[in-house]
This record gives sequence, C-alpha cells and structure tokens, in this order.
Amino acid sequence: MFPTYRRPACALVAALMLTFILALVASAARAQQAPLQDKPFAEHKIALQLSDNDPKRQALVISVAYNLLKFYDPDKVAIEVVTFGPGIDLLRTDNGNRKLVESLIAQGVRFDVCLNTVDTLERETGKRPEIIPAATAVQVGVGQILLLTENGYTLVRP
Repeated sequence: MFPTYRRPACALVAALMLTFILALVASAARAQQAPLQDKPFAEHKIALQLSDNDPKRQALVISVAYNLLKFYDPDKVAIEVVTFGPGIDLLRTDNGNRKLVESLIAQGVRFDVCLNTVDTLERETGKRPEIIPAATAVQVGVGQILLLTENGYTLVRP
C-alpha cells in the first residue's frame, strides 16, 4: 500500500517542477525584452516604430530621436526604436545610416531588431542578415511595442 501513495506524490512533484521551470523560462524571455532600465530619471518614454524600409522613413525616425535628445535632457528621456519586418533594414551593417544609428546608441537610444523577422529572412534567403552588433535583439517586435506601451511608453510611428 505504501508504494501506491508515493507514485502520485512523485508525479505531483514532477508536475510542480515542470511548471516552475516553464515559469522561469517565460520570465527570462520577458526579461530579455525589458524596457530601458538605465534611465531611472526618465520623465518621458517614447517608443518609435519602424516597420518599412523607406529611406525617408528611416531618416525621419533618426531625426525624431535626435530632436528628442536635443529637446529633453538625454537623462530625462528614454527612447527605444523598435524595428520589425522591412524596418530592420535600418540596422543592417551596410545601411548608409549606420553611423547615425550608432551615435544615437552611444547617447542612450536603444534600437531593437525583431528576431522573428531575422529568422524569416534567413529561411527565405538561406542567409542570416548582418545586423549591427549594438542593436538589441527582441524575439517579437510588435510584442516589444506592446510591452513598452504597457510600461508607460508612448508609441510614435513617424
């Protein structure tokens, strides 16, 4: 009779352990996409969406980021540019705006690249796109926008 009671207890413990491990994995995935934490005094939080590869749109996103840094004290504004779909072209190593993007990153602006888009391009072309190393990888670009807006960011799509 004793072994009969141990088996269900072992199954329960195993199920609880699995639930705990899955919760840790989900938590780690969310932490990977956490909004900027290095701007504790930011009074303004802006998420800029870039989802197309139009050079004029890219220039506009860069211009908006620079203007926000000029208008507000850089420590008082958190800016996160989220790229997905064709918008990730801004973060390719061969993009003509690379130096401007890296200058903004040096000033505290975060540029996110959607890994779903990168993975899709790799499947379609057989080659992974080369993205500037300073870009922050997020699994789902639109999910990152949702996370940011839920954390007080204002979404702007220039």
